[in-house]
Amino acid sequence: MSELHVVTGAGPVGTTVAEQLAAAGKRVRILTRSGSGPDHPLIERRRVDVTRADQLTSAAEGAVAIYHCTHGSRYAAKAWWAELPATEQNVLAVANRVGAVVVFPESLYSYGPVDGPMTENMPRTADFGKPAVRVALLRARDESATPTVSVAASDFIGPHVRMSHAGERMIPNILRGKAVQVFGRSDVPHSFTFMPDLAAAMIKAAADRTLWNSFLHAPTAPAVTIRDLVAALSAAAGVPSPRVLALPTWTLRAAGLMNEMMRELAEMNYQFERPFILDSTASEARLGLRPTPIPEVAAQTVAWWKTVVAQPGPLAGQPYSLA
Repeated sequence: MSELHVVTGAGPVGTTVAEQLAAAGKRVRILTRSGSGPDHPLIERRRVDVTRADQLTSAAEGAVAIYHCTHGSRYAAKAWWAELPATEQNVLAVANRVGAVVVFPESLYSYGPVDGPMTENMPRTADFGKPAVRVALLRARDESATPTVSVAASDFIGPHVRMSHAGERMIPNILRGKAVQVFGRSDVPHSFTFMPDLAAAMIKAAADRTLWNSFLHAPTAPAVTIRDLVAALSAAAGVPSPRVLALPTWTLRAAGLMNEMMRELAEMNYQFERPFILDSTASEARLGLRPTPIPEVAAQTVAWWKTVVAQPGPLAGQPYSLA
């Protein structure tokens, strides 16, 4: 019987990690409250509430690694404080009992606003809103007796990625020849992490004990402007590049007076008002991995989205925008 890898959550990260592990011949158990997850002979889908120690312990018995890919119920600091620390402590405690390393996908929020490229040796001490939650989670991982690895990524792009600046807010419109709306500036460099590159880094980190108890950056291609990314995606789709409408942050703040999601997005929109560059050079050397070039990122992303837009559902046959 091959070694067991446990994945919590079947969102874009959990799904991609599970698919890559199964493709490599590993036995995977994916845990969600609904029992969802990718369909593969090596992937077992279980209904498990990972906040309950008894359920998680039973499901994780025999695992060599746990990839903790669940998140909060809402994109808001209040929900994160209420849900994430306790859940992570439960996962860490169970992993310690079963002898597994825990690998976390992580954001760049803990750095807060920066004046240059982000490297792994920079302070991670943001003290406001959602970033402060990420700082607290990282500190708790450092203090845990359980071996952990945090693999930080920038904004996601790629197959399975829907709720992202380079997801349903952008690509369906490109495919339909509609204008793309973005908040912040469209002419400053911004890093986008290809989902398969993040998953590959997480899997590699779990397998290499020399990488345990570290904070890594997922291999990420050189930063591009939003306009350049839209052009690359359009070229991959074989369609003319659409107009890019850059909306200032004050529009988010105004909308936030009535809408919590807009308010929470406005808090983080500093990432799109200045260069936002993830430097993964050092982690690439440690992992022995390289990022997928942007043209290939665009090709794989567009190919996946074409299958989504062709399916019945809210994205079929209609434009999709922020307006």
